[in-house]
Amino acid sequence: MLRLPLLLVLFLAAFAIRPAFAQDLAKYSPEALEREVAAIADARIAVMVPMRDGVRLSTNIYTPRGAQGPLPVILWKTPYSEHRLRGSTLNYAIEAVRRGYVFIVQSERGRYFSEGTWEILGRPQTDGYDTLSWIAAQPWSNGKVGTLGCSSSAEWQLALAAQNHPAHAAMVPMAAGAGIGKVGRFQEQGNWYTGGVPRSLFFAWLYGVDNPLRAQLPADLDEKTRARVSLYNDLAATKPKVDWTRHIRHLPVADMHASLGEPAGVFDSLIARTPADPAWRAGGLYHDDMGWGVPALWFNSWYDVSIGPNLELFNHVRAAAADPDVRANQYAVIAPVVHCAFSRMGPDTVVGERPMGDTSFDVNGAVFGWFDRWLKGDAAAFPSSTPHVRYYLMGGNAWKSAESWPPRGARQRNRASSPTRPRRLASDARRGSTSSTKRSSAASPARARASAKCPTPTMIRGCSASIVFRSAASHARSSGSRSAARSLSGVTLRPLASRNSSGQ
Repeated sequence: MLRLPLLLVLFLAAFAIRPAFAQDLAKYSPEALEREVAAIADARIAVMVPMRDGVRLSTNIYTPRGAQGPLPVILWKTPYSEHRLRGSTLNYAIEAVRRGYVFIVQSERGRYFSEGTWEILGRPQTDGYDTLSWIAAQPWSNGKVGTLGCSSSAEWQLALAAQNHPAHAAMVPMAAGAGIGKVGRFQEQGNWYTGGVPRSLFFAWLYGVDNPLRAQLPADLDEKTRARVSLYNDLAATKPKVDWTRHIRHLPVADMHASLGEPAGVFDSLIARTPADPAWRAGGLYHDDMGWGVPALWFNSWYDVSIGPNLELFNHVRAAAADPDVRANQYAVIAPVVHCAFSRMGPDTVVGERPMGDTSFDVNGAVFGWFDRWLKGDAAAFPSSTPHVRYYLMGGNAWKSAESWPPRGARQRNRASSPTRPRRLASDARRGSTSSTKRSSAASPARARASAKCPTPTMIRGCSASIVFRSAASHARSSGSRSAARSLSGVTLRPLASRNSSGQ
């Protein structure tokens, strides 16, 4: 008599588990989470949403099953293959649907099932605007849309916020620094430059992401067939593996992709630009003269490539947004994790080899409380008394709060040189290594010299650079010369001697 119930229990445990609580999602396999989505949402897959120029973007729509009436919408836009929900997108989809939101995942122009030619950040000023207009016009939408995402899925939101679309009610950009062209002291053009030196990390990233000669489905294929095809073919390219620890040294740098046999693509376009090239203004980057029209909850992390520009933009919006309500409704969280690792915060966080202590923070509570406030009109979900800045105090290993950044009463330690007091900084701090120091002064020119062993003087595995600070920022801004453009707002890079065979 007990065998049938026991078999039934085992069957349910293996095939039909439905996570009960948000905090338990990490305990379940991707397959179990996919079953949860299928159980709680009605899905339309590969819906082709038209843009103003006729190009259509592939869009997946997850609506709470059995929901009545128009609903608020959360939009997640991505350059990655997410027709099959995975990772954080899968978790956010479940949370959103459970909480009564329509959750939408859209592929950027030129990616996977979307038509057109890919551009980094996917034309947020036109494609983003047109997508919001399309969503707001749907009978299942209440006309209020929140944008959510990390990294590329956050960066496109910045230029969209400048459009002040009436349906764009709120946004949560996480680790969005590569969406910033220029803000205040920073002119990194989407993190492509540190001052005038290209960041080599994007050389490898673009090789993996860009696919100029991609396959595409027939334009007249119906929605049902597209959805069927997406189950077994996402049109993703599998490129030959490259040993980037070696190939990153290829000279000339401009031929780095072509030397692999790659067709001309985004890398070739970007590497040819100077930091002041007008072409940076034509893409999807946000510049600080564009305005801002959307309340935002910012998530940043100390261990990220663009924490400086991120906080500069947060402060810029709070000071310069035209709408006082928008200025007053900018909130930031600064976490002690690496890029897009907010879900990893907990009682015993370790970053690299560094114990960070108890970093627990209710990310989902903050995110959906924010959306409940702006998309559902629930002011209590994210009260105005919430501190505008919540940050993890490094070294103190504790969460702190403030009403501004830097916190009131904080003292700044300027480790750069002054015009009359040059200073030294050794960069190679690996255990057992021999540090090298350089001295500079305000009168010395800014230089970044390359060599065959270190083609771009940035920190690359096995290729370090000594950093020399000086007061050159005003000179770089006023002269407009090529040498000044290469300066790092007061930072000169010089390659160190190569490490010995032990790697030291």
